[in-house]
Amino acid sequence: MGASRSSGTTDALGPDEEPDEPDRADGQGGPGGPDGQGARAVPLASGSGGGAGSGADSGAELLAALLDGMDAALCAFDAGGTVTHWNREAERILGWSAQEAVGRTGFAGWAVRRADAHEVQGRLMAAMDAPGRQVHEFALLRKDGSRVLVRTQSARVLGAGGKPAGVYCAFSEVHAQIDLERAIALSEALLEDVSWGVVLVDVDLRPTVVNAYAARALGGSRTGLLGRPLGELVVQGVEELEAALAHVLAEGAPGAPAEFWVTLRTAEGERRRCWRSGFLRLASPLTEEPVPLGVGWMFRDVTAKKLAQQEADRLRFRTGQLHRAARTVSECEDPMEAATSLLDFALAGFADHVLLDLMEGERLVRTAATPADAPGPCLLVAGGSIPVRYGPGHPALQAVERTGSVRTSAGAGAGAGGTEGAAAWAAERRWPRDAAHALSTVLRSRGRTLGVLTFLRAANRAAFERPDTAYAETVAARVAGAVDLARAVRAGE
Repeated sequence: MGASRSSGTTDALGPDEEPDEPDRADGQGGPGGPDGQGARAVPLASGSGGGAGSGADSGAELLAALLDGMDAALCAFDAGGTVTHWNREAERILGWSAQEAVGRTGFAGWAVRRADAHEVQGRLMAAMDAPGRQVHEFALLRKDGSRVLVRTQSARVLGAGGKPAGVYCAFSEVHAQIDLERAIALSEALLEDVSWGVVLVDVDLRPTVVNAYAARALGGSRTGLLGRPLGELVVQGVEELEAALAHVLAEGAPGAPAEFWVTLRTAEGERRRCWRSGFLRLASPLTEEPVPLGVGWMFRDVTAKKLAQQEADRLRFRTGQLHRAARTVSECEDPMEAATSLLDFALAGFADHVLLDLMEGERLVRTAATPADAPGPCLLVAGGSIPVRYGPGHPALQAVERTGSVRTSAGAGAGAGGTEGAAAWAAERRWPRDAAHALSTVLRSRGRTLGVLTFLRAANRAAFERPDTAYAETVAARVAGAVDLARAVRAGE
């Protein structure tokens, strides 16, 4: 029972009601007229015509339809406390029909216990002497004798002279009212600054309501995001998100939350985020058939958690690879075979190519490598070591000079422009043509530099980052130990 319905009821009964000259569609007095709406039919402003003709009939029928179509229970009393109106919702809640209710004086003995009747009637009729609405809670009696707690809103009805002519009372069951208030409170709370995003999208998949969390996540203001296509906000991943929203509109909400990786366009540049999302199909409660109004989309930014989980999985996998490599290497008689076996295990999930260049005097020579044109194992160079012609400033030479690691990508090259630019960048550095990201790390053992280990990734993979450098240095330390052992064995032979 919203305030708007109560206000509408007041207007329907009419401030111009004349209690001393009731307009009856049937021309008869007494309670319970043939239309079942009460002793008096109230004119609806000037449209009733003021007579007993067809205008009065249509006015009474319209009023009866309005009262019976209300979602709130409504009854009305004249100035003497006699029930004049009783609609279908009041009959549903209390069980008394309009024929049984209209014409009775007050609620005593039928809708209220006699012990409570005086107090209830007094509080209801007190609305005649006070402007505005009066809100009360009463325990009323159903026709079967059970009790129901209702919340009422009562207000006076003014006659033609501006004097109080009666009271109308709209009421509903308290639990229904509380449920409604809870639903409203919940919706308002969700659309405030809660710890997850809430976006309501219409059937065209455009935001209509955005809460503060969602506005921050989408990189805009709560009003600035309204009505804009999601494609203007999400650079990558919008197709999957819109497909999920369209599915919810057509089929209903999925049974479990879904995770979407998206790239957002912000003032600071593009950001990649992971949103754990849940969806609800919104349908109008005012229609017999469910008419979709849109989708309620609720999400939380779980990027940090997902990245931490991915890093933990990556570390677990790499640790497992090193463990398996150590067991395999322990069975190798040739130390250089042990070095290439280590590199085969290290490549899995880490890089596409690996190059092993060892120091011979002042030069680096190619000692082992993976195939340049296709994936494959790391093998020793056939026919002996081949000197590599690295130009000045080459990442491998920088790693030797710094006694550390160097990361680089084709995007950092002066001539890198698309696929052809990346291929030229790789060819200039004596690397396979599909190489786009490189990580060179020095081989050190017993305080000496033995060479350089270079890992390469293709353009469809991400560039090397700091955690990758730590892993590459761990592999390089083990490879350096195997290379040092190989040289010691050759020197002793």
